[in-house]
Amino acid sequence: MSVVDEIAAFPIGARAAPGANAVRLWLWGVAALIFAMVLVGGATRLTESGLSITQWKPITGIVPPLSGADWQAAFDAYKQIPQYALLFPDMTLDGFKTIFLWEWSHRLLARLIGVAFIVPALWFWRAGALRGDLGRNVLAPAGLLALEPIVGWWMVASGLAERTEVSQVRLAIHLIIAAATFAALVWAATGLRARRETAPRRVAVTARLIALAVFCQIGLGALVAGLRAGLIYNTWPLMNGAWIPGDAFGAAPWWRSLYDDAATAQFDHRLLAYAIVALALWHGFDASRLAPASAAARRARVVAGLALAQAALGITALLLAVPIWAGLAHQALAFALLGMAVAHARASAACSATFT
Repeated sequence: MSVVDEIAAFPIGARAAPGANAVRLWLWGVAALIFAMVLVGGATRLTESGLSITQWKPITGIVPPLSGADWQAAFDAYKQIPQYALLFPDMTLDGFKTIFLWEWSHRLLARLIGVAFIVPALWFWRAGALRGDLGRNVLAPAGLLALEPIVGWWMVASGLAERTEVSQVRLAIHLIIAAATFAALVWAATGLRARRETAPRRVAVTARLIALAVFCQIGLGALVAGLRAGLIYNTWPLMNGAWIPGDAFGAAPWWRSLYDDAATAQFDHRLLAYAIVALALWHGFDASRLAPASAAARRARVVAGLALAQAALGITALLLAVPIWAGLAHQALAFALLGMAVAHARASAACSATFT
């Protein structure tokens, strides 16, 4: 029996065949690498390292500077951009090496992810394992992974001429693509272990809604980061003594505030966080009431717990004016919540077709 025959013959609720196991482990492995890359990217942003490499060299860029002359040339190139002149004019060569290595590590990990995805994907495709729904599910992250480095350089380029940081909109798009890739991999991997269980369709619908809301919240979080909005209104629950700060939505036209105003970005991020926590708590209670002994109810409670923990961590990061450790932990837990929400939605979808 071929790999594809094993996967096609794998019934929901039965033990996974070896072919399905191999594909699933590959998908989870790439998702884990993306999770790591997001953390390295977060550290790169928080340490102001993202503009340290001023050229995009997809092939030769894998080798960092190896000699003193190479390091000095890279440093001299960095000195030509506004960030150095306006923010770090006293930076030494040793300080530059630190920020350079953060950005270089981020780009190296991106290359490794490409190899880790493409090589096994070609092997599984040649073996006939990527057909039907599974093949379509894998096609989405393949396209997103191809797009991500292009958007990454587009983002970096926005900070090399007239700005001292990258565009917050491009940063958000870059992170959203990473989140979408991560979610697509989790969705596909979870689908290979879907189990039949009794769960109302409403559970599946709400689970998808939570996953979508968390995905959107990650995008809003990127805008907060890009606008340095976590450094203002470091109080909770009020913002400058009010629920809605007076300087929010002040841009003309007003809709520019949604992506170009720090006060509005933080307000939107807070508001969606409240909605996610409320929906996740209701979902956990609802699933436990409708199907108290089911795996879906257990997953719903985990999602609710993660949402609460993420909100608490976000408040902590805000009150502390976003130290690096808190910013990274908040980003890591955001992706953990996204992964759990997507896995829950996928497993619930697999079992809700039969039950209403």
